[in-house]
Amino acid sequence: MTRSKLSQAYPLGSRLDEDGRLELGGCDAVELAREFGTPAYIVVEDDLRARAQTFVEAFKARTKDFDVLFASKAFPCTAVYRVLAQEGIACDVASGGELALALRGGFDPARIYMHGNAKSVEELRFARETGVGHIVIDNADEIERLEQVVGGDEPQPVLLRVTPDVSGATHAAISTGQADSKFGFSMIDAPDAIARVSNSEQLQLVGLHVHIGSQILELEPFRRAIEAIAPLGDFPVYNLGGGLGVAYTAEQEPPRISDYVAAKVDTVADVLGPGKRILDEPGRALVANSTVTLYTVQSVKRNVSTWVAVDGGMSDNLRPMLYGAVYEAQIADRFPLSGTGGGTPSRLTGKHCESGDVIVRDVELADPRVGDVVVTPATGAYGHALANNYNGVPRPPVIFVSQGDARVVVRRETYDDLAARDVDDGDD
Repeated sequence: MTRSKLSQAYPLGSRLDEDGRLELGGCDAVELAREFGTPAYIVVEDDLRARAQTFVEAFKARTKDFDVLFASKAFPCTAVYRVLAQEGIACDVASGGELALALRGGFDPARIYMHGNAKSVEELRFARETGVGHIVIDNADEIERLEQVVGGDEPQPVLLRVTPDVSGATHAAISTGQADSKFGFSMIDAPDAIARVSNSEQLQLVGLHVHIGSQILELEPFRRAIEAIAPLGDFPVYNLGGGLGVAYTAEQEPPRISDYVAAKVDTVADVLGPGKRILDEPGRALVANSTVTLYTVQSVKRNVSTWVAVDGGMSDNLRPMLYGAVYEAQIADRFPLSGTGGGTPSRLTGKHCESGDVIVRDVELADPRVGDVVVTPATGAYGHALANNYNGVPRPPVIFVSQGDARVVVRRETYDDLAARDVDDGDD
């Protein structure tokens, strides 16, 4: 009997050997856990590069004037920035900290776009000082604030973020295009904002920005968003945001990147007219499936349910607790045989002092035991980004793997790191 096939949630090039052991980037997953400890984020570098290339080629096949921007809030890690900069794409940042990391990772500041619904004066000054190419204006207060920062210097190229009152089928926490949103100008307020910025001596309006949300698994909402902003005027540049969903489980079937790109590019041509520069901001779709998280089982408890507790949880993957995100999980060296089922119905739970600290609520694990290495795929988006120190747990390392080699790109935090910012040591 053959082994079950890996789902599309796993990184490109992942495989199972004849004994059912998982290999990532040519490295044995269990050996990675032994060498680097757990929890650990394992990033298959070749997957990152391949998805960046796929996005660029998909746009290149349909339009000459475009740019692909890494929505870096998904995985703000210097090594990830560096890989994607090497692949020739541009970058989107949502804070001064992400901007600092993007610059450290090698992005040309002229190809960085700065977002955010509450940018501070300090962040806007940092953007100007470092030569950020474009700032996306989110609200009326920011217009005046940015004008003051620019002063009598060269005008700042900007885009205006518009909320189109269009949303896709996704969780409310990651939906951004509805009318009642904290992001962007409403369709009612957008015309006045466009006029205000167009008449500014400090700002140069180059186009509009629209983003309707994240983890969207259908294409029609993207088309409707473009149609919604068409009455606002004719602009040379349209930033269409990101939002393409990914496969977190075997059952999920996201649109192909080529179909996603075609839907946006063709709608722009049909609705907004030819000759537009199109920008797109994939984040999750670039990085989510590049990465898995490895854990070690610490206890197996049976009461009403079978609780398989690991050495991580909501400190390294907050998404299931924030909005019920669903993941797969397997024992890394005992993937099931095809047709035999997954094994023991379990709840994969974390180590934190919260009953809600459950990573996967319903999962079949192959005879889980203390010491087993458990793998959850598709953790590249918002795993490292949302990592925290709840219960004083140090954040995990980030390990890059490629062609059988593994290297640490972010080290594991230590207990000393937890106190590194303390300024009062208690001594008199």
